[in-house]
Amino acid sequence: MLEILSPEGIIAGMRATSKKQVLQELARVAGQLTGENDRSIFEVLLDRERLGSTGVGRGVAIPHGKLSSLRGIFGLFARLQRPVDFESIDDQPVDLVFLLLAPEASGAEHLKALAKVSRLLRDEGLCEKLRGCDSADAIYALLSDDAAMNAA
Repeated sequence: MLEILSPEGIIAGMRATSKKQVLQELARVAGQLTGENDRSIFEVLLDRERLGSTGVGRGVAIPHGKLSSLRGIFGLFARLQRPVDFESIDDQPVDLVFLLLAPEASGAEHLKALAKVSRLLRDEGLCEKLRGCDSADAIYALLSDDAAMNAA
């Protein structure tokens, strides 16, 4: 996960009251970190959500999309201050969000990264630890832990 997630790509206490606000803030931060246009990122994320919610259940969402100008796979993790309705498959509100962006031509690489993030965030113990972290550094340490990565 370290190859797609940096310490700057962790938001420990995102304030948002809706799915749209979460996606807008993720797009804004991703734009700053990647140099991509945040509006373009937001549109890609919205287009993906129209196909079906990326809320995968148990308080977790993995919004994702592809951008033609992106150079490599990019990850961003946010823990929300308060859970928001994300139209998740289990109807539970979301408080842990992992954004995944990939170049248009990434193909299998994008799917492998998505599968890895999904497996990682399916670990209920890890999710509880992430919810208990009080800083971005602590969250990054958990997500970059060798044991967690090997499990994924």
